[in-house]
Amino acid sequence: AMIYGANYILAKDVMDGFLEPRGFILLRAMGATLLFWLFHRSSKSVKIERGDYWRFALAGLFGVALNQIMFFEGLQRTTPINASIIMTVNPIVVMLLSALLLKEALGWAKMVGILLGAVGAGWLISGKGEVDLLNDNTSLGNILVFINATSYGLYLIVVKPLMAKYPAIQVVKWVFLLGFVYVLPFGAVELVSAPWSSWTIDIYWKAGFVVLFTTFFAYLFNLYAMKTVSSTTVSAYIYLQPFFATIFALMLGTDELSWRLIGSAGLIFVGVYLANFYKKGYFSK
Repeated sequence: AMIYGANYILAKDVMDGFLEPRGFILLRAMGATLLFWLFHRSSKSVKIERGDYWRFALAGLFGVALNQIMFFEGLQRTTPINASIIMTVNPIVVMLLSALLLKEALGWAKMVGILLGAVGAGWLISGKGEVDLLNDNTSLGNILVFINATSYGLYLIVVKPLMAKYPAIQVVKWVFLLGFVYVLPFGAVELVSAPWSSWTIDIYWKAGFVVLFTTFFAYLFNLYAMKTVSSTTVSAYIYLQPFFATIFALMLGTDELSWRLIGSAGLIFVGVYLANFYKKGYFSK
């Protein structure tokens, strides 16, 4: 969540005239795929069962290709505020799909925690500008961002059973290789035609951060997390992303501390606590 919070600030600079969105996605997929395959050389492998091939293919589609393309294409057609608000539905989608497809028990604490986190994140984000989800000029972008949120939710559901059977690094290396294959036709032209001669050291390290941390480490950490916790638990931490993004903005002097930040942060932390750590009490009686 901390990595994604920083990513909101750094990735935007790279796409500001240096690399188009789909080219950036291809760079992320290509760089992360190489890192995952190199990293896996020192780890053990388990023979993949033929019946799991389709699940790996879907994980690459939902977790890398469709997820990332829909987000960047949607962001170009809507506002960052609208996109951030729509992304708060992700844990709710995951919670419902987990109950339906994985038969995960929800419980009142988890449901209340997810809803509190959504309210807190929505309050924090909406305070940064005008929210207009029904505007005709941004409606297509809003739909694409919603597809992105749903796609990532499906990825967390699809990949969960794979984590119970195979090492995390083995899962993610195949997921990204397949995702790279899906993205290649859409991003090749933008990546090749990027104005590389105009790139500065600052842009190189920001792009490197996105490839190494936002893509390689963030996906790896999420997969290791799903070894021990549910898909709903992993998704609930998305509510911390706008909080950390705001903290980084405060550190850079581009935002100010307010009661809105304090109140929304309180709701987010209570929501994450209830969704993930609350075990017994009046909610479970």
